[in-house]
Amino acid sequence: MTGTLQPVTPDEAVKRPGRWLALSVLVFAVLLVAVDATVLGLATPYISEDLEPSGTQLLWIGDVYSFVIAGLLVSMGSLGDRIGRKRVLLVGATAFGAISVLNAYATTPEMMIAARALLGVAGATLMPATLALIRNLFHDPRERSLAVGIWGATASAGTAVGPIVGGFLLEHFWWGSVFLINLPVMAVLVVVGIRTLPESRNPDPGPWDLAGVVLSLVGVIAVVYAVKEAAAHGLTRATAGAALLGAAALYGFVRRQLTLPVPLLDMRLFRNRGFSGAVLADLLTVLGLSGLVFFLSQYLQLVQGRSPLEAGLAELPAAVGAVVAGLLAGHAARRFSVRAVVSGGLAAIGLALAALTVIDESTGYPLLGASLLVVGVGAGLSFTVTADVILSSVPKEEAGSASAVSETAYELGAALGIAVLGSIVTGVYRGFPSPPGTPAGAHESLGGAVEAASGLPAATARELLASARGAFVDGLTIAAGVGAAVLLATAAWFMLRGQRLDSRP
Repeated sequence: MTGTLQPVTPDEAVKRPGRWLALSVLVFAVLLVAVDATVLGLATPYISEDLEPSGTQLLWIGDVYSFVIAGLLVSMGSLGDRIGRKRVLLVGATAFGAISVLNAYATTPEMMIAARALLGVAGATLMPATLALIRNLFHDPRERSLAVGIWGATASAGTAVGPIVGGFLLEHFWWGSVFLINLPVMAVLVVVGIRTLPESRNPDPGPWDLAGVVLSLVGVIAVVYAVKEAAAHGLTRATAGAALLGAAALYGFVRRQLTLPVPLLDMRLFRNRGFSGAVLADLLTVLGLSGLVFFLSQYLQLVQGRSPLEAGLAELPAAVGAVVAGLLAGHAARRFSVRAVVSGGLAAIGLALAALTVIDESTGYPLLGASLLVVGVGAGLSFTVTADVILSSVPKEEAGSASAVSETAYELGAALGIAVLGSIVTGVYRGFPSPPGTPAGAHESLGGAVEAASGLPAATARELLASARGAFVDGLTIAAGVGAAVLLATAAWFMLRGQRLDSRP
C-alpha cells in the first residue's frame, strides 16, 4: 500500500460557513489540555514539599493522567462518533474544569494520584473530538492542513502559556492555583462552543462496545504499568503478571474488533502504511521527548535555582519554535514530502537532546535555549504533518476513532517516556552518597532533598544538596542520551516513504 489519501468528493469540497470561528473554539480545548500538562512540571517541587510523596508516588502523579487517557482515548473517540463529537467535547470540558478543582485541593499523594486519574478520564474526551471536528469542518485539504497546523500551534502555545502563567501563580499563590487556571478556559469553551460548533457523528455508528472499552483500558494500563515497574525495579513476578494481563487484554480487544460488524476501532486502518507510520512516529517521538521534559523544569528550579516564572520563561523557545514550524509544516510537506519533513523534525529533536547530554549544574542558558528552540521546531514539523496524514487517511465518519489512535500514541508515548526515562533519572539519583543524618526522603526525589536540607546544619545541607544535584544531573544526561538515540533511530523510519499530502481542492 502506498499511503494514497482519500479522494475529496464534490460534497466535501463545499466550505462550511463559520468554520474558522468554530476552529477558535476547538483550540480552547487544546489549550486546556496543554496548559494542564505543562504546569504540572513546574508545580512538582511544591507538590513534593507539601504532600511529601515517595519517588514512586511522584512518578505516578506525573504519569497516571497519561495512563488513563491513553487507555480511554479510543473508546471516547468512538463514543463521539456515535453520540456526537460536540456533545462529548462539551461534557468532557465541563468535567475537566470541575475535576481540576479536586486536583487543586488534594491533601495527600494518594488523593492527588486519584484526581489526576479522573482528569485523564475527562481529558480523553477532548483531543479526539477536536481533531475529528476539524476533519468534518475542513474538507479542502490545504485548509485542513492549515487548521491542523493552528491546532498544533495552539498546543505548543499552551506549553508556553502554562509555565509562564503557572510560574506567576506559584510565586504568588499555593501550588493548587495552577490547576484552577483551567476554569476560565473551560467556561469560555463551553459557552462559545454551544453556539458555534456544529454537531457531527457517524450516521450509521452501531452499538458502543462496552466489552471492548474494558479490554482496551485494562490492556493499555497494564502494559504501561508493567513497563514502568520493570524500568524502576526490574522484572518481578507482579510485573510479569501485569504484562501478561495487558497483552492478553489487548489481544482480546484486537480479535473482538475484527469480528464486530461495527467495531470501536476499525483495525483495517493499520493496513494503510502512511497511517501506521504516522502513529508509530508519534509514539516514539513523544517517548524520546517527554521523560526528559518532565524533569527539565525540576533541573531549572532545583538545580539552577531559578524561580518558577524564570523556569517557565526559560522553556519559551520550545513553544515558539513549535508554533512557527507547525504553521509552516503543511506547506513544507507539500513542497518536499511527508517523509522528509517528519524525518527532519525527528532528527532535529534527537540532535537537540544529544546536545543536552553535556549539561552540568552550571550550564549557561544559550545552550539550553538553543536546544529547546530546535526541539520545538522539530516537534512542530513532525506532529503537525503526522496528524494531517492520519486525518486525511480515513473517511470523515471514522474521524473520531482515527484521531483517538493518534492521541493514544501520543499519550502512550508520554506515559512510557516518563516511566522509562523518568525511571532512569530516579534510579541514578537514588544512589547518591549522602552525609550522615540525611533523612531517607532525600533519596526519593530532588525536591525531597531540598526539603531535607532545610532542616540540617548549613555545612551538612550544602554537602547534601551538592551530591543530590550532581546525581540528578547525571541521571538527566543519561536520559537525554537515551531519548536522543530513540529519536535519531526513528528519523530513519521507512513507513512514510512515498507518502504525500493531498493538494487537490
